[in-house]
Amino acid sequence: MAANYWASTQYRSWLFTKQKLAQTRAQREMEESSLIQQYQLPERRLLSIFFRDQIAKLGRRLQLRQQAQATAQVYVRRFYLKVEIRQTNPYLVLATAMYLASKMEECPQHIRVVVNEARNSWPDLNAVDTAKIGECEFWLISEMKSQLIVHHPYRTLTELERMLSLSADERSLAWSVINDHYLTDLPLLYAPHVIAVAAVFLAVGLKPSTEGVAGAGAGGSLKKASTMSATKQTVGSVTSGKGRGKGKGKDKDKDKSQGQSKAKGTVEIPAAAGAASPNDKLQRWTAWVAESEVDMDAIVDCTQEMISLYEACEVYNARLCAEQIARFVKAQQLERSK
Repeated sequence: MAANYWASTQYRSWLFTKQKLAQTRAQREMEESSLIQQYQLPERRLLSIFFRDQIAKLGRRLQLRQQAQATAQVYVRRFYLKVEIRQTNPYLVLATAMYLASKMEECPQHIRVVVNEARNSWPDLNAVDTAKIGECEFWLISEMKSQLIVHHPYRTLTELERMLSLSADERSLAWSVINDHYLTDLPLLYAPHVIAVAAVFLAVGLKPSTEGVAGAGAGGSLKKASTMSATKQTVGSVTSGKGRGKGKGKDKDKDKSQGQSKAKGTVEIPAAAGAASPNDKLQRWTAWVAESEVDMDAIVDCTQEMISLYEACEVYNARLCAEQIARFVKAQQLERSK
């Protein structure tokens, strides 16, 4: 596995600008416009929530750890960036992504076990067998150009936890935010350490409401007004003094390994004596960001994207997603049986 993110295929081949991502999807949708008009689907974030729930359901049956499930989610997002979802059986793709991710994350599952558990998870769509998973695995690997190593934000979060003396609740909330970011395009837009820094900001600087949100793992919705205010205030404190946190993460010509090292926590912040208050931790987070190479614009964008996701979760309907997916999956099966 490539130890340096900046030398990895994830950075070189699977990191996009928003404009490039939109162009890639627009081109694919133009080529499959008739199929898209025939079978309407919920918006991408709601589909991502449904896919995450199905991956978690299968992951519990297979007893796969969270990182393997996260890798499977990344595989699914990369694959559907290249392939129109209506041309596939998403349940077969999800099962295959889990099978492939389990091997890459060194917790392999026998293909027959994956097939059996997938059939038990989705009994109404008995379209999963060993031969089909083998074929779909080759398809996934081909579309991803055999670039299967995925770097995750969890390691950076562990280092930030030590540096900022995060409480168990703050670490748990930040971990959940990282889990939830796989429901968005953020894994295709920003480096893992940026996601981890944004997750810590959300966990330390913002308090979730007590009302639960369907499909959101962060323990509740984040209030938009307080979020935007806190984000702007923190960004102002970082960029107004030295201005060192703004824009440096986008410089492609600088020493990337040095940037990663700083983003991972080599800038030491003295630990406060005793338990630190949320304000103290936020100030230390601000000081660390000001001294690091992390792009503040990227952190703000990640924060806003996560808030938008939690708002979208309020209209998530799992049954509607399942019904709309089943329509084109069953239509494919009927077409092939003719």
